[in-house]
Amino acid sequence: MFFRQIKRNAAKNRKNNGLFFGSLVIAVIAFYTLLSMDKQDIMRFLKTIESDAVRKLLQLIPVVYGVSLFFVFFLVYFSCHYQLNERKKELGLYLMLGMKKSRLFAMLMSETLLNSLISLVIGIPAALFLTEAISLITVRAAGLDIIGHEVTWSFPAVAETAAGFIIVQLTAMLILSTRFANTEPAKLLNPDVSETQGETMGKERKGDAFFFAAGCILLAAAYGMGVMLFGSFDVVIVLAVLILGTAGTFLLYRGAGAVIGRHIQKKGAERSGLYAFTGRQIQENILCQHKTLAVSSLLLLIALSCVSYGIGTVVSSQAATSKTTDFSIQGDEEKEDWENVLEILESRECRKYISGYYPVYLGRADAERHEVSVDGLKKAVVSIKDAKDKEMQDNVAEYMDSNEGYEYFIALSSYNDVLEAAGKGKLSLKDKEIGFYTSMKEYPDRLEIYRSALKDGAYIELDGEQYQLSEELYYDNVVADRQITLEKAFIVPDELYMKMVEDSDRLFCYNAMLRPELTEKEGFMQTLEKASEIFREKGLVYESYLSGIGRRMFYTVAGSYITIYLGILFMIIANTSIALKYLMQQQGNRKRYRTLMMLGADIGELCRSSAKQIYLFSGMVLLVSSVSSVFAIWTMFKSFLSLPEGVSPGKMIALTGAAFAVFVATQMIYVMIIERAGRKDIRNLNIR
Repeated sequence: MFFRQIKRNAAKNRKNNGLFFGSLVIAVIAFYTLLSMDKQDIMRFLKTIESDAVRKLLQLIPVVYGVSLFFVFFLVYFSCHYQLNERKKELGLYLMLGMKKSRLFAMLMSETLLNSLISLVIGIPAALFLTEAISLITVRAAGLDIIGHEVTWSFPAVAETAAGFIIVQLTAMLILSTRFANTEPAKLLNPDVSETQGETMGKERKGDAFFFAAGCILLAAAYGMGVMLFGSFDVVIVLAVLILGTAGTFLLYRGAGAVIGRHIQKKGAERSGLYAFTGRQIQENILCQHKTLAVSSLLLLIALSCVSYGIGTVVSSQAATSKTTDFSIQGDEEKEDWENVLEILESRECRKYISGYYPVYLGRADAERHEVSVDGLKKAVVSIKDAKDKEMQDNVAEYMDSNEGYEYFIALSSYNDVLEAAGKGKLSLKDKEIGFYTSMKEYPDRLEIYRSALKDGAYIELDGEQYQLSEELYYDNVVADRQITLEKAFIVPDELYMKMVEDSDRLFCYNAMLRPELTEKEGFMQTLEKASEIFREKGLVYESYLSGIGRRMFYTVAGSYITIYLGILFMIIANTSIALKYLMQQQGNRKRYRTLMMLGADIGELCRSSAKQIYLFSGMVLLVSSVSSVFAIWTMFKSFLSLPEGVSPGKMIALTGAAFAVFVATQMIYVMIIERAGRKDIRNLNIR
């Protein structure tokens, strides 16, 4: 009988609190997805390339999991508190009928354990499906096909998910059930009356409109400092923005009740029906729950920022995946014998995979025999008047001073081969004109400095002869990955290259490309690996596009996976907190609804009043968090997450807007669930 009662009560709790139960299932899915990261295809692939970086990332996972459990604990605590408040009379009746406190405690804990197990049973299979989808989507985002995809599941992840989830559930319920089990039955059967309007008006006087104005001013100051001064990422500025933004949010909600109260006083006499009642209810909800509103607004702000950061990382990674070559071969292991390299590249087994190759002439200027002066370029950099980032302008100028005498040149024919391999048009130079090259594509602010200098007529001098730099900036990678990184180099005609560069007849490397028809048939990764195996067997020293793929994949996973995970988790916690706090507030106001029904108020009218309250209550959170997130995202992409060259700001705005639309849709789903629960509660009121 006792166990049937536990089962029945647990089912009733799931039915009456579907919002909370659904949030728990989502939490289970999120936990497993995070903890099973090392078993996903993308991570298994990265372990073979970026093993140290992956190891450090995986060491961070338990910390992120611990933080997640900390936040979920408070979500569970408030949710269980709401559930037990709903069951006060039921629990009091159990005690009045002679149930022992220990038995009541055991019943509540057993119900929690049963619902936790059901959440796990539903959540774990859903998580298995989701991790497979994430594995596929992440690799697609990096521009690759899956190598040997395997459907896997992680028993340690299942065990850790179940252990952490159940511990959090039971700990929260242990605290609450102990308190309720030790409460006198009479007090449970006669719950305290809710706060009166008089008490609320007392709070209104304390929450003067001054707080609202002060909150707006502090938020405006935080927005301005973030957009104008955050670029330097000074610790003092960062702390100031965080403190001003947080304080402003709390003060704004603290004073919002007073502003609403004044509006009701002006308009209430002109409106009929339940206008004044609805307004006073909203005012009271905000006054009583202003801290919850502020915390939820900040959580939604963090969630939107995290998701936007994750999207920015993915987009940046996609922009970096454009390749110019598949292999850069520097010679063989014993000596740099280019004839041997050519024999291998021309061999039948290599030609099966390699469609073509070309030499790359890239070298440093012979400083002993020739004079190279970049003063004309440096002057153009220093003379830029409207530079957006003065600090970056100074850094570029200082770099030129410190790096004087180490100038690199690229032969025009080699760079044209690079452009042709990338599917671009060839570069044509005029007489006494050379091209400026940099591999700093990931730093758009730096590129902007160079681009402005080129437009201002930058030049260099070679053996006292002036050469004009073309206005266009070039940055297509001349090697497969990072065999050489060039802050600046100069693309010159082949004759000039042979004259200026030491050991000008010495190749830097051979670039080779895979057969496109073979990569389409067998897959890029499979073809790349087979060609790499031949090069290894022949003793060639080379780097492949695979290294760049691995690094960019790691950045995509590390920069987007965890931040998007945290963003979704914070969103769930914020919305569930808003929902539970509102339902608890309405729970305490049942006598008011009964009184209105006794005075003749229509149930439909009361339901509409309740709907307006929840829409405005949630809208207050969404409005402030949305405005704050616009400035937060603006600050983020203006400072430490600048989009690399080639990334369209419009695309980034569209993706961020889509993410925001998903957030709004999610919030509306929560609001509709709360509205439905509120209508049900009002319809179940008994006025007899």
